[in-house]
Amino acid sequence: MTVAVYAGTFDPITYGHIDIAVRAAKLFDRVIVAVAEETYKENYFSIAERLYLMKQCFAAYDKIEASAFPGLLVAYAREQGASVIIRGMRAVSDFEMEFQMAAMNRKLDEQIETIFLPAQNQNTFISSSIIKKTFIAGGSVQGLVPPVVEDALMKRKQGKSILP
Repeated sequence: MTVAVYAGTFDPITYGHIDIAVRAAKLFDRVIVAVAEETYKENYFSIAERLYLMKQCFAAYDKIEASAFPGLLVAYAREQGASVIIRGMRAVSDFEMEFQMAAMNRKLDEQIETIFLPAQNQNTFISSSIIKKTFIAGGSVQGLVPPVVEDALMKRKQGKSILP
């Protein structure tokens, strides 16, 4: 069984993220979409909220599971028995940073490969950061994130909890 880990902050998860995970599930036996607990940046949603949203988005996919991890991605991948790390790339501008991270991950564990999946054309401009900025400024993010994420953004704006 080939296990792949697709990690990120997913703050919030977008249709671009979902597309990468679904396409990865066609290539691997099991895909773990893992939200990083330590992101070294200010997040809009808590780790529990991001994990909740991810579980909602992937509930219909048997080969995809949502999880959270602390620390190094390579260590988490090793713990999960993963031999592959999936990285999505929207544009050439993503390549340098992604390439450096892949090289460092390879240095930390030569048994774990990094696979880059390019975003589909309709998703190349979508990022969690642009979603948050657009929503906070009053713009519509409809069609860029799943309805559960739209609802969560609205609840957060209203000061309500998104967790059941």
